[in-house]
Order: sequence, then C-alpha cells, then structure tokens
Amino acid sequence: MKFLTFEYQDSTYYGVKVKREESAWILPKLFADFGEEENYPKTLLEGISTYHTLDFQEIVRKLVEKARGSSDPDKYKAPFNEIKFLAPVTPPNNVIALGRNYKAHAEEMKSKVESLYVFTKAASSLEGDGAVIPNHQDITKELDYEGELAVVIGKEAWKIDSSMALDYIYGYTILNDITARELQREHAQAFLAKNLKGSAPMGPFIVTKDELPNPESTSIVTKVNGEIRQDGSTSDMVLKLDELIAEISKYITLQPGDVIATGTPSGVGAGMNPPQFLKPGDEIRVSVNGIGTLTTYIEK
Repeated sequence: MKFLTFEYQDSTYYGVKVKREESAWILPKLFADFGEEENYPKTLLEGISTYHTLDFQEIVRKLVEKARGSSDPDKYKAPFNEIKFLAPVTPPNNVIALGRNYKAHAEEMKSKVESLYVFTKAASSLEGDGAVIPNHQDITKELDYEGELAVVIGKEAWKIDSSMALDYIYGYTILNDITARELQREHAQAFLAKNLKGSAPMGPFIVTKDELPNPESTSIVTKVNGEIRQDGSTSDMVLKLDELIAEISKYITLQPGDVIATGTPSGVGAGMNPPQFLKPGDEIRVSVNGIGTLTTYIEK
C-alpha cells in the first residue's frame, strides 16, 4: 500500500492510493462510515503507532472494500490534481539522517567515509511533493540537493540486534536533503545548513514493506531541470539498513513514525566540476524505484 497525507477541500487528511487511479481513499471518512472503532486513528502517525504494520494494512483493505462496494465510492476519494501533498508523516523525533554513507559521495565531497555520521532535520523543514520552497538567496549561493531513500519505523526500537532490525521497519519513502553547502563548511557541522525552511521535502508516499521487497538494491535517480545528476543504487550504502537501524538504536529510542534518511549517492551539485548549485526556478525530481518520484521547485 502507498500511504499519504494531504490537504483537500480545506481539510487535512491521510489516505491510501487508489489502485490504478491518480487519487487517494480518504481514510478518516472510511473509518467514520465503515469502521468498527469510534476512536479510530485521525492521522497516519496514529495509524502507524496504534497498529502493527500488517494489522493496519488489513484494516485499511477491508475499509476500502466497503467503500468500493458502496453506492457512491467517489465521495471517499480525493483526486491527486485537487490535493496538496504534505509530508506523509511528521516523526516524533527529528528526521535522523546519515551523511557519507555512500563511498563515492564521500569522495566527491573530499570527505572520508564515516561509520556513523549522523545529523537531524527538524520537523519545521518538512515539505510535501510538489512544494515550492524558498530559494534562500539571502543566506546561501550554494543550495544543493541530495536524493535519498528514507526508512519509516513501525515500532519502538531500543538497543535492537541487527538481525531483527528489518522487522522494525514500517515502510519507505523519499527524502531530498536540501543543503546550504557554504554554511555547512563555515559552521563545521550540519544542523543549520540542513534545516532551512523547506529543506526536507519528503514523499509523495510511504510504501509498505511489501511494495519494496529489495530496498537494499533499488535505484535512486535525481534530475535537475530534466538533467540526470544522481544515478545510484542503495546497494552502494556503506552501512546497510539493518546495520544503521541497529546502530542508531543503541543511542536513541526510535518511535513509530520516526524517519531515517539513509544517505545519498554521488552526483550532488557540490561534487561537479565546476559545481552546479540550485538556482531560483529549478525543478528537482528524485525517483526511487518502487516508491515513485518526489518533485520540488525552488521559488523564482
């Protein structure tokens, strides 16, 4: 299933993509009309937190069947061309992000590969698919992109073994780690450079694990104005998914809905010769096979 969060007709909803249609089932309406629980989850985060992954999928599947068989199924759908995509989930903690987790990217940035280089991106930096984000020209001339696979945690994880780590994943999404490169250098740390307003576009969907059976061997392609800049594979990650989740859980208690951005392949603007940074009016499209495409625009 592909879950999403969106604005539609002046309200915020979460839903699941309708199969073979560019629209979403509006899950709060399905719960209200066809559900058996009065206190149903009002947000996707509540759904992830309340139910085990497979349980939630089964509940949603039954609700969709009832809506599809109703006298007016369209009243439970929101067409994609009428919605505003939001970040599919706002995690309980900041977005946890790994840097230098692809050898070739570390090399193009003239950095050493790190066994665990971690920073966070605040919830205030999140945006959804199709967002127009500030160009930040007043504070940076080196705005850059980083297309990444992101993991969404499904249940509390603390000091877990790597052999069990994949069981704690709810699903996967796409994140574009927008970065102000000269601020990153000047500050000698990542937080401010990676937390500008709109610097964490995420989405358009969270796909459940069954939708992406080979997350450690899937492609990541980033295009700027139609030009391919990044063309990599998650198979090139230094720390694999099970290793990085287990390692992070040694220090942080991961909560349902938490998001881990797993690093970016080579091809960022700062690594090009000469460097090619984002400009006002640019379009960035990050595609991960099995999830979809996340599109972001830089304001003119």
